[in-house]
Amino acid sequence: MSMSRAANLIRETRVSAGLTQAQLASRMGTTQSAVARLESRGANPRMRTIEEAVRASGRQLEMASKLPDVDEHQILRHLALSPADRLRTFETSRENLRDLLHKARWPDR
Repeated sequence: MSMSRAANLIRETRVSAGLTQAQLASRMGTTQSAVARLESRGANPRMRTIEEAVRASGRQLEMASKLPDVDEHQILRHLALSPADRLRTFETSRENLRDLLHKARWPDR
């Protein structure tokens, strides 16, 4: 999580819970100035601190990792192929790529 996103998350959860910085600080067992630092632009809080602030605001922090955009249907189609068909598909793709690279080369000068 980027530093500014962490600060925004803490601020947004606090504000949406209707809490002041002092109230959030009290729930976290810290000071209002510490909460202000967590919400500041250059803040770099630990994940545990972010989770504590979110929990003290009455929310729960859930994290998930996401793969880059992948065409899962294409993967499923390929997995449904027999090993021999997968190999043929790979070989065809390799040859198409080689042809494309050959055509894209700059002419000799």
